[in-house]
Amino acid sequence: MASRRLDVRDLPGGQYRGRRVFVRVDFNVPLGPEGISDDTRLRASLPTIRYLTERSARVVLASHLGRPKGKVAPEFRMAPVARRLSELLGRPVATAVDCVGPEAETAAAALRDGEVLLLENLRFHAEEEAGEDKFARALASLADIYVNDAFGAAHRAHASTAVMAGHVKRAVAGLLMQAELEALGRLLASPARPFVAILGGAKVSDKLGVIRNLLGLVDTLVVGGAMANTFLLAAGRTMGDSLVEPELAGEARRVTEEATRLGKTLLLPDDLVVAEAFSAEASRRVVSPPDVPAGWRAMDMGPASAARFAEVVRSAGSVFWNGPVGVFEFEPFMAGTRVLARAVAGCPGFTVVGGGDSAAALTELGLDDKVGHLSTGGGASLEFMEGKVLPGVACLEESP
Repeated sequence: MASRRLDVRDLPGGQYRGRRVFVRVDFNVPLGPEGISDDTRLRASLPTIRYLTERSARVVLASHLGRPKGKVAPEFRMAPVARRLSELLGRPVATAVDCVGPEAETAAAALRDGEVLLLENLRFHAEEEAGEDKFARALASLADIYVNDAFGAAHRAHASTAVMAGHVKRAVAGLLMQAELEALGRLLASPARPFVAILGGAKVSDKLGVIRNLLGLVDTLVVGGAMANTFLLAAGRTMGDSLVEPELAGEARRVTEEATRLGKTLLLPDDLVVAEAFSAEASRRVVSPPDVPAGWRAMDMGPASAARFAEVVRSAGSVFWNGPVGVFEFEPFMAGTRVLARAVAGCPGFTVVGGGDSAAALTELGLDDKVGHLSTGGGASLEFMEGKVLPGVACLEESP
């Protein structure tokens, strides 16, 4: 368990007055024809921004948006983000035509106490993802204090998420970052029992590390989604045309054996909803036991499995959930994810949903305010739960 990091509240309030504070935020929001289609990440940043502006800081915000691949891409400009952020804050948000260079420097220098500036997309420069030191120094020159509030990017050793912290006088966590670290750290350090983890999604290969780490921590591990297919294959089930990773069947068997050795419960679906094609309109049926006929594919856990797993979740003291347990983007195959989401929302224990598609499913069902903590970082939360050191956290000052 990493030591606690200082956050914006640990610096004297008067230290912010008249000083430029660079806040790395995660404003990588979905954009549609009408603009921002989901402003959850903007709202999550508001407490930190308001904390600083109320103490007369001159706030310089920076984020990436989309995948412009190191070049200027008009569709990924930050202007729509600035407009929506201004509405949420109830105050103007200035913009800069770049994130480094004379234009950015002039815009930052023009800030007055309590004002906010949003720099242009960091990833318009390839040096950002490369973690180039010169680029990091250029960003650091815009401010005296560095605040990382972008938990969703904390597992990346990019210039703005990790490197520039070494070139400023103070480097601390934002309020969102601290909340993420405290919630996830609580599960790793002292979870209320029984501790149940639900892992879904497509690939075992993406989550082998976190599976192994969680086995030593949890009482019950529920495996769903296409990940479960590989475990079922390893257990001798036929999987038809389902998405599987046969090369990892041996690893899945070893995980199952390890769970038994440690006295932990590893739950796999006993029934599956299968379809003749990867389509919302495809013919479908439930198979129990979970053997998938040739030409068919597993698309969701079956109703009996969903009900059984939900009962386990509802009686848990702690829950960590990452990854949907079916092809939830197709309504006919969302049932398993819906049942588990409702169980997590109804659990009286401490519940954490680890970002990504599972968070999206919870939001779609209107249950996002019914869990203890809804993480803004899918990949970062997984790496944290795997026990890895996150570069965007390691660069921040430790609490004495």
